Amino acid sequence: MVVIALYPVLWMVVSSLRPDGSIFTDSGIFLDTFATENYTNGWNALSQPFSTYLVNSGIVVLGAIIGNLVTCSMAAYAFARLSFRYKKTAFSIMLVTIMLPIHVVIVPQYVIYAQLGWINSFLPLIIPKFLATDGFFIFLMVQFIRGLPRELDEAARIDGAGHARTFLQIILPLMTPALATTAIFTFIWTWGDFFTQLIFVTDPDLYTVPVALRAFIDAQSESSYGSLFAMSAVSIVPVLLAFTFGQRYLIRGIATTGGK
Repeated sequence: MVVIALYPVLWMVVSSLRPDGSIFTDSGIFLDTFATENYTNGWNALSQPFSTYLVNSGIVVLGAIIGNLVTCSMAAYAFARLSFRYKKTAFSIMLVTIMLPIHVVIVPQYVIYAQLGWINSFLPLIIPKFLATDGFFIFLMVQFIRGLPRELDEAARIDGAGHARTFLQIILPLMTPALATTAIFTFIWTWGDFFTQLIFVTDPDLYTVPVALRAFIDAQSESSYGSLFAMSAVSIVPVLLAFTFGQRYLIRGIATTGGK
């Protein structure tokens, strides 16, 4: 089953090393010739070197990760440990946002960002992350914090710690698996996000990797699938590295409750 699932990816990588004329005439994954020029041509096929689009995606991903880690963890602590009016109502509304597809909110978002003058910049892709807009990660961290013994909070309160100190020095260090899971998922989802980045970023020099790959075909007088597959192979390397090195944290963050 793993071989079947990975076969399209393997075929894409192998096809990136084939001449364009033989890509769709051979469905196998064994090479007769190596067309390494696909990588050279693909790297310089657009108005900017492909490294520019990798850097643009890196900026968006880094901003999204920092925003989610900071604000989602704070919101999760508030829902899990604080008592305030309409807490259950607010938590229910937060859960409802998880169920809303992006296509429902993209139009009002675009109107708001256009009025703020944020269109054609990275701001619509980064700033919302600093407002705890990803309900899934809030819910994930809330469940994790609820699994931590409340005696830790009480001991900190006896020592004179307030909520800020309790969160920063007691709860946050214990949330490493949940924070790592949030960082990995944010990286993968943001790196591969095509729709929102296509809507909000229109300057070719600001294209992220998914949008650049789409523009890749449009930029050619005739479709150069070898170069396209070569840059697609390059674009999946960061995702593979992130998942490989963060897999154990990902499993711990989802499977554990935080109690030891």
